[in-house]
Formats: sequence, C-alpha cells, structure tokens
Amino acid sequence: MAPEPAPSRPLPSEVSGYRILSISLPPLPTYPVSATHYLYLRPHEPKLPTPAAARSLFLVNVPLDSTELHLKRLLSVQLGLPSGRIEEVQLEENKRIIEDTEAPVVNPKQAKKGRKRKRSSDRVAIEELNGTALPATWDRELRTNGRTAIVVFVDRLSLEAAYKAAKKAQQSGTIPIWGEGMEGNVPSLGIARYVKHSRLQYPNQDQVLEAVNLYMTEFAAREAAQVRLQAHKRQVPDEDGFITVTRGGRTGPARHDAAQELALTQKKKQKGLEDFYRFQTREKKKAKAMELMRKFEGDKEKVQKMRERRGMFRVGPFRDCLSLQT
Repeated sequence: MAPEPAPSRPLPSEVSGYRILSISLPPLPTYPVSATHYLYLRPHEPKLPTPAAARSLFLVNVPLDSTELHLKRLLSVQLGLPSGRIEEVQLEENKRIIEDTEAPVVNPKQAKKGRKRKRSSDRVAIEELNGTALPATWDRELRTNGRTAIVVFVDRLSLEAAYKAAKKAQQSGTIPIWGEGMEGNVPSLGIARYVKHSRLQYPNQDQVLEAVNLYMTEFAAREAAQVRLQAHKRQVPDEDGFITVTRGGRTGPARHDAAQELALTQKKKQKGLEDFYRFQTREKKKAKAMELMRKFEGDKEKVQKMRERRGMFRVGPFRDCLSLQT
C-alpha cells in the first residue's frame, strides 16, 4: 500500500518582513505545464534615505523574463488597481540607483558647517560622460534567478494601495498570470528570440558608422576635458601651497615666480586660522612672553653698561673754555 501524501502546509503571508505574492507562470510550447513563482516585496528602505524611497517598493526574486511593462501591469491592473500610478521600474542589471541619482535626505543637525567645494564642469564631464556602444544584438534582456527590482510609485498612497492589494490577493488565493494581456507588447522568446538575434548581429552600415562617429566625438570631448583639468591642477596650488606635478609642459602661472605669488596668496587666505586650536593659542602666548623676557634682559644689560661708563666720563676742552669765559 502506497503511503499517503503529507498534507500541505498553508503558505505564510510574510517571510522575514517580506510580503509574499504568488504568480502563475504560463505554460510554454517546450514545457506545457504552468508553474507557481513567488515574489517577495516590502517598502524600500535604503541605507541613505531619499525623497523617492518613501514611495518605492522593493521586490526580490523577480522572474527571469521580467521587464518594466511586466511589473507595471502586475502591480496595477492585475491586482485590480488603475494603471498609470507607477512612475518608474528599476531592474537590478540596468537600474539607475536612486541613492546615486538623488540627493540623500540629511539631518540638518548632522550637516557639516561651511561651504562644500563644487566640482568643476571638466571633472563632471570626465566622471559622468557616458560612452556609446555598438547597436545591441539582443532585443530583450534576461536575468538570472533571485534578482531584485525597485518600483517607484507616483505617491505614497499608490504604494500603500498596491501593497494592500498584494496582501489581499495572497489571502484570497488569487494568483495573477504572469504576462497576461501583454501579447505583442514585449519581444517574443523562444526560437523567435534567436532568429532576431542572428539578424541583429549584422547591423546596417549606416548605424555602425553613426555609433562610431558618436563614440569618437565623446572620446574627443573626454580628452579635451582631461587636458583642461590637468592644466587647472598645474596652475592652482593646493592647501599647503604646492603645485601638482602633472604630465605636460609648464605654462603661464605654473612658472616659479607665479607659483610663489599664488602660494603667498593662498597663505594670506589662510591667515587668521593659526589660532583655530587651543594649543596654538597657548603656544603663541608662550612665544610672546619669551620674546618680552628676551627684550627685558637685553634692556637690563644696556642699563648696566651705561652705569659702568658713567664713572669713566672725562670732561673735554669745551668745559675748560666755559671756565675761562666765566
């Protein structure tokens, strides 16, 4: 007699603070069996809070063929919510990290006093200049298992509505079908994907020429920005008054006389900061007292010598002349 199967345990609604959302993966021609996939979601809580974090949802274990359209439709229409309430979807491979693109929310009490030195336009051009690439050979990106995504809603209320709708769907046993109603809106998978990949491997000559010209233009702009930045380093001394030695000839203010003048100007700007610390004030008072003591001892020696010379003073002829006249 075959053993009876063990009764299945009910699926928990949350795991380690993540809410579970079950989705059904439709059958494929190569594997005509549907499967259940579990998506884990919770409000986004980055280490550095940003304005968009309060209205963002963090997703874990997104399906391999996830696209922005898939997640937008899943968290809106397929959960019974109106569409258009999602501002942006950032997948892990190609996402634009929120913490890098938006200024973090800083507590005013923890903010440092003083002005921050702004980066020059040349430095920004070198660091943020995006390179170009040849035309893509894949029309759709696939991901590995266990990847994450960040869904940014238009406001906090839309985030809370989607979060509650996911909980309601899980409790009621409603399982949305992944990609339902999106036929024709995303590139196809299967053999059609590889047929198109084979065709994209041989792009049009005009497209390749345009991509190469754009790349060379940005490369020339990058080199020009690098030259301007190096020239700026050769002309401006650092906080200690030294000139940075870089490749290339010295020109203009980088000469010796001009460099000394710039160093003197830098020292004048820093004048008044020598008494910033308490020990500097004590050392300055001590040095001043020692200088006064040295002058006092010098004056005592002068007075002593004058007293010694007073007894050796002799009357010259001028006094004899005065006595004769009287």
